[in-house]
Amino acid sequence: MLSVEHLKRPGLEAVSFHIASGECIALTGPSGAGKTLLARAIADLDVNEGKVFVDGTSRESMPAPEWRRAVAFVPAESGWWAERVGDHFENPQAAGDLLAALGLKPAALDWRVGRLSTGERQRLALARALALSPKALLLDEPTSGLDAAATGQVEALLGERLSHGASILLVSHDDEQARRMAARRYRIVNGRLGKVMP
Repeated sequence: MLSVEHLKRPGLEAVSFHIASGECIALTGPSGAGKTLLARAIADLDVNEGKVFVDGTSRESMPAPEWRRAVAFVPAESGWWAERVGDHFENPQAAGDLLAALGLKPAALDWRVGRLSTGERQRLALARALALSPKALLLDEPTSGLDAAATGQVEALLGERLSHGASILLVSHDDEQARRMAARRYRIVNGRLGKVMP
């Protein structure tokens, strides 16, 4: 489970919420409203105040790399620091099932990052995060560059992770996806988290 208590940073008013194990909540709102700021604050990528817990363990009690393995942030545009895709995975051999579930061939691990399409980058970044077996996932527009079939594959894989107890914060402009995936929907406007959507 993921618990956020009075978390704030410039551009984001203090927010508090709880995501149970096996639950997805969706975060919607206009561009620039603070959705990504909130996800980055939870991941502790920017200076922020407040408390965040995963499975009852506070963020402050963990080294930053350990926290980011337990609470994985997948931005809309992920960074790539090596030329070859497989070099971004701790255990490339273990990623085969993830790639297959996302409609990618095992050979994708040998591809050069420079040849990837936007959709391939998105799916591979998600696979990279899932390979760490995080307890919570912070996903920023994970299917924005995907067609309907690939979106369905991503949602099915995320549904499987939910069934195994992961907590997911899903940032999405797609209201239909938010309805499909999330038990609760929040809206953020001008850095202020609104009430749960019906």
